[in-house]
Amino acid sequence: MQTTHSLEGEGLSCIRDDRVLFEELSFELVSGQILLLEGKNGSGKTSLLRILCGFREPDSGAIYWCGDEIKESRFHAQMAYVGHLDGIKKELTVFENLKISLALSSVGRYPIDEALAKVHLGGYDDTPVQALSAGQKRRLSLARLLITENVLWILDEPFTSLDKQGIALIESLMTEHCANGGMIVLTSHHDIDLPEVDVQRIHLS
Repeated sequence: MQTTHSLEGEGLSCIRDDRVLFEELSFELVSGQILLLEGKNGSGKTSLLRILCGFREPDSGAIYWCGDEIKESRFHAQMAYVGHLDGIKKELTVFENLKISLALSSVGRYPIDEALAKVHLGGYDDTPVQALSAGQKRRLSLARLLITENVLWILDEPFTSLDKQGIALIESLMTEHCANGGMIVLTSHHDIDLPEVDVQRIHLS
């Protein structure tokens, strides 16, 4: 039986440069669901992700993981974040980058070779990251999610630099993650196509 997890935001607000980006924002997400944050540039999407990750404090409100405030829970051990930057070391090979990720987290569903095959990077193990295209680098950054054990994926514009095939690939990985009891919070300018997943939406404006 899968364990049910929950992520709850209660009365969240964020002020940046004396401008209120959002206030009194509340939501609840449970296992198997996706929360899609929508809104124009500058509306606070990335700021909200950073608050959810615990990288910055909300100006008011609180975030709860399985009923406990995130700073008092095992939240960070069960969360993975992929931001605008790929978060990979360009001077290392594809394999070396994933080995570093494994050293910093628990082992996930896929070994490295299978994860690379899933993201269409099979055979690139010894390739220096600096030789990859922008789309390949993006897929490598997302491969880290497959080799490590994380219930919650927090993704800032995960479809950046991906073509239609790459977008479809990531959507399939997201569907699989939710089917296995995971949950995802993401921002995207791309209208996601996930008919098998319960997608909640928050529009920031």
